[in-house]
Amino acid sequence: MSQIKKKTPGGRPVGKVLAATGLALCLMSGTAQAAGASGPSIGYTCMGCHGFEGKGSGDIPRLAGMPAEAIVGMMMGAKSDAQEWTVMNRLAKGYTDDEIRAVAEFFANL
Repeated sequence: MSQIKKKTPGGRPVGKVLAATGLALCLMSGTAQAAGASGPSIGYTCMGCHGFEGKGSGDIPRLAGMPAEAIVGMMMGAKSDAQEWTVMNRLAKGYTDDEIRAVAEFFANL
């Protein structure tokens, strides 16, 4: 059975466009951080990769409803390079410990 691959009007594969958009949103979270952003404002940028309301997508973990301390532990592990992730190590370094705790609380309460 052949698989139809959707393309954007510009001819790019939709999956690649969505992945690039999600990555851009994650990277823009550094701009939100610079403004002293709150847990929700940081959390909404995370949803570009972690899915609507942090429900996860494919290999990207679900954050919604996860205990805040578990999220803090993963983020701190990524920030210190104690845990290797594809993109999160770079992103986590852009946040203060207080911002990491705030976004962890945000997702824990979804």
